[in-house]
Amino acid sequence: MKAIWTGAIGFGLVNIPVKMYAATEESSLDLDMLDKKDLSNIRFKRVNEHTGKEVDWEHIVKAYDYEGKYIVLDKADFEKAMPEKTKLLTIDQFVKTEEIDSILYESPYYLEPQKGGEAAYGLLTEALKKTGMAGVGTFVLRNKEALGVLRFYEDLLLFQRIRYAQEVRDSKDLNIPKRAIKPSELKMATALISQLSQPFDISAYKDNYTDELLKIIRSKAKGKKITRPKMKVVYNKSKDLMEQLKASLASSKKKKAS
Repeated sequence: MKAIWTGAIGFGLVNIPVKMYAATEESSLDLDMLDKKDLSNIRFKRVNEHTGKEVDWEHIVKAYDYEGKYIVLDKADFEKAMPEKTKLLTIDQFVKTEEIDSILYESPYYLEPQKGGEAAYGLLTEALKKTGMAGVGTFVLRNKEALGVLRFYEDLLLFQRIRYAQEVRDSKDLNIPKRAIKPSELKMATALISQLSQPFDISAYKDNYTDELLKIIRSKAKGKKITRPKMKVVYNKSKDLMEQLKASLASSKKKKAS
């Protein structure tokens, strides 16, 4: 793996030199767009919407639509807004991990200690493991301040970026219908949840679409003809909620018995 950031974790007067690595990667295939006629690559051009002519990079500026009027921003404007560049991942506070709502979580990164930081790294890792706490802090990545949490994960330190509050959309505009819940329905629903409950194992879930697509690519490369699968129609005969719940419970019991 290649480090995407090199610096130090700073909390209190303690500095721990670390390297940061992306902890995840995309599982989808990288597909190119081609012309159907001769399989030539499709290239996208920067075109002026009024003249239809291509525009060179040197003539392109960035702007923000402010109340119907474009405000052009230059290099100096972006530099003024940039956070102060440091090589420090500053931990401002420690919180209980359950206090952080899952909607805030973004990209995770592994942290590896650099030479001279092994002892402090190990101590912080063990302390976070024992307390169940996570450090909230910031660092500058690609000229932008990133907010995240530092937590224990599989005997190492994991820094996971989180969204700022203003990045989470307000759900008040959604039309969520209000309906009186019948005690019998609620009892049946909780029974179904209980019956389907089991320890979470992420390895049980696979990206089958990518695997199947790769199989198709290999078959087509060998000149084999691909048959289109039939669409399965899934529906419930009964519109009665209680009947659906009862059928679900019965189906779940049959699967466990088999």
